[in-house]
Amino acid sequence: MTVDIAIVEDDASIRELLAEWINHAPGFRCVSQHGTTASALARLPAEKPAIVLVDIHLPDLSGIECVRRLKPLIPETQFMMLTVYEDSDHIFKALEAGAVGYLLKPTPCAKLIAALQQICQGGAPMTGYIARKVVQSFQEPPKDTTITETLSRRERDVLDLLTRGYFYKEIADMLDVKQSTVNTFVMRIYEKLHVHSRSQAVAMLKRLGDTATLPKAPRSK
Repeated sequence: MTVDIAIVEDDASIRELLAEWINHAPGFRCVSQHGTTASALARLPAEKPAIVLVDIHLPDLSGIECVRRLKPLIPETQFMMLTVYEDSDHIFKALEAGAVGYLLKPTPCAKLIAALQQICQGGAPMTGYIARKVVQSFQEPPKDTTITETLSRRERDVLDLLTRGYFYKEIADMLDVKQSTVNTFVMRIYEKLHVHSRSQAVAMLKRLGDTATLPKAPRSK
């Protein structure tokens, strides 16, 4: 039984090389090649290949978005990322979108075919480096999301406006307080968050996943 494979990759030379490898591997055949997400979305739902190799960097929508949109349309199809991106953000977004495997370029022919065989057997192929990053993410201690709960409501308001780039005087005008009062709030915020600057406070807020609670107001002139 032949397993149908499709390729979504914007580099024509890479597409052709992958197709050649697949067509020369016993039990596999490349049924289509696509250089854009638009092409893949238009044709793959009708073709219903068993496995799709997807690059992340595509000229229109990303390969991750390609997988996210195709997976509900062809749920039986398995998607494997084959890309140069090795950061955790790309890895987990791809897996969340529905990819079952994640390999880094350049992957030798033998390893690529072995990965396809692994998918057919119900596996989730990843390079050792990628697998280690996945394991490490589960071993990381949980982030402290309670630290900002120590802030008062007014301190939270000031912090929200700081993260949006407002100056102290603007914050004072918006909250109807003196600028010296804002300075005091900022010092308290820095002390409670254990930071020493606006940029550090903003970075911590993003790390904790907190969201701003005030509607954005126009800058004063």
